[in-house]
Amino acid sequence: MDSIDLEVLKTSAAWIAAGHRCELVTVIRTWGSSPRPVGALLAICDDGRVVGSVSGGCIEDDLIDRVRREGITRQLPEIVSYGITADEAHRFGLPCGGTIELALEPLSAGSRIAELLERLEQHQLVERRLDLRTGAVRLDRAVAGNVLTRTDDELVTQHGPRWRLLIIGAGQLSRFVAQIATAMDYHVTVCDPREEYRAGWALPEVRLVHAMPDDLVIEMKLDRRSAVIALTHDPKLDDLALMEALKSDAFYVGAIGSRANNAKRRERLLEFDLTAAQLERLHGPIGLYIGSKMPSEIAISILAEMTAVKNGVPPALQVNHAAALEAPGTNACLAEFDSKIQLA
Repeated sequence: MDSIDLEVLKTSAAWIAAGHRCELVTVIRTWGSSPRPVGALLAICDDGRVVGSVSGGCIEDDLIDRVRREGITRQLPEIVSYGITADEAHRFGLPCGGTIELALEPLSAGSRIAELLERLEQHQLVERRLDLRTGAVRLDRAVAGNVLTRTDDELVTQHGPRWRLLIIGAGQLSRFVAQIATAMDYHVTVCDPREEYRAGWALPEVRLVHAMPDDLVIEMKLDRRSAVIALTHDPKLDDLALMEALKSDAFYVGAIGSRANNAKRRERLLEFDLTAAQLERLHGPIGLYIGSKMPSEIAISILAEMTAVKNGVPPALQVNHAAALEAPGTNACLAEFDSKIQLA
């Protein structure tokens, strides 16, 4: 399962290889409310086919209509804006009078999309520099954390896994988490020293590592764009890895298990050289309370909480499993069941 941006690039490369004319559309700036963030991608083919999104569908409709009426004739990149006037905001459905600025780039073999995809297959973080005057493209290694920049002469975009996720354990739940996280543009690594679990792994796009989890946590040099999730239920595998992860800069560290098992885990971790502040960073029972029962639902719950933390949502606005028991209007039996299903 590919992320949306990767799907756009792969489809663009296929259109170019098939001899079609096509354009890459990038959101480079927004004012007010906007349905899609800066950096969002869309590609449009000369036959009107489109992949990706830069709005809720209204701007896409306008782009498709123009291509069908006029074809793709643009030779050089062009910057266009939608929603500048109140009439346009209403016409294109931009909420609250929002305005969106787009870069429209005609693609060809010289656009280096195929080479970019080769680098992304190697899990590289790549900076793509587009000369807005000539259409020439340069690819460089990117630094994590850089954002899209645009000058009068150049558009610089970042491609590749902007975030890293380490999953400890290669069980069924890990497969669902890995699939969804990959689509969310995470570079996912699954670590499990147990051969019987690795033998059944069937996600070739996810890196599977045979190593002790705590050693791998140290080796990965986790930064603020990294997350760690422990899903084995085995303290011998989870605890030391969690200890190292909680001492790192990882933005999220979580472990599966019921409230009772989570309390025991915290007691064990306090016997290591962790501070109370470091232990406080541990999310467990893992995930937001959504009444989840199936592994696929638990995976959504986990990634919902991880996304909330990544996006800076205040803890007071998140309902985790422990809080669900006391939340007004929450079915306590359901909440208790939702917590118990995290048991081994």
